[in-house]
Amino acid sequence: MNLFNGLMAFPLTPTDDEGSLNCDLLAVFLERIVAGGADCIGLLGSTGGYAYLTRKERKRALRVAVECVGAQTPLIVGVGALRTDMAEDLARDANKAGANGLLLAPASYLPLTDEEVFRHFEAVAAAGDLPICIYNNPTTTRFDFSKDLIARLAKIPNVVAAKMPLPAGDDYVGNLRNLQAATPAGFSIGYSGDWGAKDALLAGGACWYSVIAGLLPEYALALTRPAQNGELAEAERINLAFEPLWKLFREFGSFRAMYTLVELLGLGRVSPPRPILPLSEANRGRLATALTHLHVALEK
Repeated sequence: MNLFNGLMAFPLTPTDDEGSLNCDLLAVFLERIVAGGADCIGLLGSTGGYAYLTRKERKRALRVAVECVGAQTPLIVGVGALRTDMAEDLARDANKAGANGLLLAPASYLPLTDEEVFRHFEAVAAAGDLPICIYNNPTTTRFDFSKDLIARLAKIPNVVAAKMPLPAGDDYVGNLRNLQAATPAGFSIGYSGDWGAKDALLAGGACWYSVIAGLLPEYALALTRPAQNGELAEAERINLAFEPLWKLFREFGSFRAMYTLVELLGLGRVSPPRPILPLSEANRGRLATALTHLHVALEK
């Protein structure tokens, strides 16, 4: 079974102002994802704020997830770090705890070369000894994987998938076919950027790496399944209900919006890690309106 398929839900990693994990609230998020039917969980991805957490807190989050989720839903763990040896340690932590797979973003302060990224992946893939997904997130890492580099990385044992940003010009079919031609059969190519999920899945993308599924997995699944099945009219209908939310995700960044959604959903109070600031009261109101629109549209 390919772990990187269908709907991957990315929960927030809630912490206090000192960076200590709120274990109970993380468990609430994870339980919602499992109950909502997501195909897999992406713990400690960008939505999970991995870059703001110490190794100690990341290990705590991993323990909570393994205890909470068990074997109910595959658990994929982000192991991005500034240093290769740190990422190797995180990959070993994930394997030891019982994770099913890894996500690796080439986090760095200095710009990286293709050769540096290749060797980084080679080392971490060997250390973790789990299926690993190339985490291509140029918005946060400032590194964009070329087709040639992805093709080279796909030859490394355990590197079996790529999480891609939405393609330029909305050319989902062309981008996907281009990458498929450069990678082995069965190599999973999926997309992030929630507002493009419908089109990416309709084009044949293997996985939706979803932010909103971290809090509203049942709604995300309602969009995923018809899009996977080529049911254009139903996928368009569900996506239309999401459009006001997608607009705000693009405007504020989904990371900031998700922290406000936690409170709007009545799940608790949690703030993003500083220096990230919460949304203003006026923008909270706009997000609340978008959430109400989504509820009304999908609960009919």
